[in-house]
Amino acid sequence: MEFQDKMGLFQELVRCGGEMWCWRCSADGNIAETNAPDREVLTTAFSLLGCRGRMLSHFQNTSTPLQLGTAIGILWGAAVRRQEGQPDEYWLIGPVYPTDVDLSAVREGFETYVDAAVDMAWKHRLIDALYHVPTVPYLVFSRQILMLHYCLNGEHLAVSDLNVVEAGATTEAPTLRRDRYRVWSAEQNLLQMVRNGDLDYKNALNASSRLSNGVPVKSKDPLRQLKTSTIVFCSIVCRAAIEGGLSPEEAYALGDAYIQNCENARSMDELMSIAPTMYDDFIRRVHRRRTNPNLSPAVQKCIDYIEMHLGERIRAADLASLSGYGEYYITKKFKEETGSSINDYIKFSKIERAKVLLRDTTQSIDEIAANLSFSSRNHFSQSFKQVTGQTPAAFREKLQQ
Repeated sequence: MEFQDKMGLFQELVRCGGEMWCWRCSADGNIAETNAPDREVLTTAFSLLGCRGRMLSHFQNTSTPLQLGTAIGILWGAAVRRQEGQPDEYWLIGPVYPTDVDLSAVREGFETYVDAAVDMAWKHRLIDALYHVPTVPYLVFSRQILMLHYCLNGEHLAVSDLNVVEAGATTEAPTLRRDRYRVWSAEQNLLQMVRNGDLDYKNALNASSRLSNGVPVKSKDPLRQLKTSTIVFCSIVCRAAIEGGLSPEEAYALGDAYIQNCENARSMDELMSIAPTMYDDFIRRVHRRRTNPNLSPAVQKCIDYIEMHLGERIRAADLASLSGYGEYYITKKFKEETGSSINDYIKFSKIERAKVLLRDTTQSIDEIAANLSFSSRNHFSQSFKQVTGQTPAAFREKLQQ
């Protein structure tokens, strides 16, 4: 594919996610081409807020893509294309806000963000333009910067490779006032869904992710920042699950396992899959506990064990030993109380976890089959189709349409 065709396709793909624009800059860093609205005022803002200078300085000795922060909270993404080792042109995407902001706070304090010598009429035009700047979650925007870099250079990078340059010391970034009540309200909604074991949670979870990027810790390491936010989220979900009826023993053991997974994560991709998997896991456990309040302690202990060991091969003999009963007795009692045989319950639980992994992670089907201790990919696919009526590949493909 020709370079211009490739960049044209990238611009269209970026636009599919919202009103976000691409900008081409000449070798001196001046914006040469864009079809974005408010072009003139945003072009001036890019230079006035120090982005142009920091971009040129950064790309003198490296081609690593860049995320540029500003004193008024908007972000730009930048990548460079080189010819014979020298910067030939720069490409930008943005500007975006990484989270919802109260623009009235920007208006009220704008005089402290931008040089007082700047024309007042231009300031008002910039404020008006900011109302059209889209909100794009931090991690989504980071991935789009990496896509831009790939289109320019054909190099795959991870989010952790991205350079993040905040607003310079001469323009100290203000703390834009977040609507704390909206964030708190969304959080309470999420936690109540855990307490209720409400499986219809996806819209609420998506809405919450657009309101907040998590704990606003100051860190130059995006991976560490995301780990902190995920661990905090895991902790409060764990406590909500206990309030919903999950035993403290099970909830804390599960929460500790997910927190350890967070600490062990080595990439943003690996870490990003933990929170939705953890949240789904807790909700399903509470749901089963609340919809089966009359289970005997022995059967409940078996169910808890199954849910905690989906990555292992589980035998009825293991559950018999755990419950203190003989294999025949616990098998019969399990079927009477749950309406399902032990083997079917194990299979169904593994397939439910597989659906979460297919939806919320980039793990391959082979990896998911191995992680859930199926004997082979074929065995996994057959079991998945028996439960859902479709293969794992068809399930994931349908989600991506």
